[in-house]
Amino acid sequence: MPSLTRAAYDRRLQSGALTADPAQETAIAALSRLERDLDKGGRLFRKPPRVKGLYLWGPPGRGKSLLMDLFYAEAPEPRKTRAHFHAFMARVHDLIRQWREGDAAQRKAVFGQWKGDDPIAPTAALIASEARLLCFDELQVTDIADAMILGRLFEALFEHRVVLAITSNRAPDDLYLNGINRPLFEPFIHMIQDRCAVVQMAGGRDWRLDRMKAHRAWLSPLDDEARAEFDGFWDELKGDEPEEPAHLSVAGRDVVIERTAGGLARATFAELCARPLGASDYLAMARRFHTLFLDGVPVLGPDSAQEARRLVTLIDALYEARTRLVVLAEAAPEALYPEGVGAFEFERTVSRLNQMSGADWLEQADAA
Repeated sequence: MPSLTRAAYDRRLQSGALTADPAQETAIAALSRLERDLDKGGRLFRKPPRVKGLYLWGPPGRGKSLLMDLFYAEAPEPRKTRAHFHAFMARVHDLIRQWREGDAAQRKAVFGQWKGDDPIAPTAALIASEARLLCFDELQVTDIADAMILGRLFEALFEHRVVLAITSNRAPDDLYLNGINRPLFEPFIHMIQDRCAVVQMAGGRDWRLDRMKAHRAWLSPLDDEARAEFDGFWDELKGDEPEEPAHLSVAGRDVVIERTAGGLARATFAELCARPLGASDYLAMARRFHTLFLDGVPVLGPDSAQEARRLVTLIDALYEARTRLVVLAEAAPEALYPEGVGAFEFERTVSRLNQMSGADWLEQADAA
């Protein structure tokens, strides 16, 4: 049976929506294999057999998420879920919390009948009851809380014959590299290598970088024309990927970014700089997202010293993480904070904003 994923990809090539890329051909072949295996298992067996999943990795911008979109839309498995890996793990932690905090009746209402106090088995069973195919975008592990439970969680999921399709910028051996207690995480790596075909998207063009180079990264003044360009650029980069809130756990607090799509985040100046956020919050954002769209940066006066300080801290975090930045602002960087407490120190931020708006920054961010 011809691959539906391949057919969908070929239609986009023929229409001009995509341009042929040898690196993407490798990925399409691997996704087509997974599609066929899922279909065969669903048709021939009452209890589906184990199917080898896929771990697709390579540099940013090569189209991994776009190809995953095509595969997910065409995959024959009716019980399937597509999520950014961080969003999936946020739900896992919430289920574990519900298990630990709930009494017997509350546990049964959410998880069904289970004995014992270990939350991993009931959490995995609930997830497996909802989906046989789990499609994850941008798997990366930076949180020790995630690292410590992943091995046991996925061992339980695989026992339920859950199949994984994963994209990542890192090879499996490089996940959670130099992380705290990494030896305890390594069984998860071996499990992924055993249960998934590991396929590298080597070389190829950075399509995301090409699109970013075609647009301005600093848009001002804040008029209808700049607004339309900013919104259009966001829509172009996120493509068909749905927007969803992202929850970042920072020192026990839940920091929510309302508009995200994979590694893209979009927030207003008021959301990031007019509420009490600090360096740890901004560092968490910079680690989580490769690109931030910052909307509605105003010209700040002497009575906005706090907001100016937060903007300085935000830009420092993004700069150190080599995060890409697209800004819609009332004025050029030099005119944002001309006077007030810290205005002299703000000049360094002006310099960084100008650097981050240039083409050279895009190349540096891509290499980071």
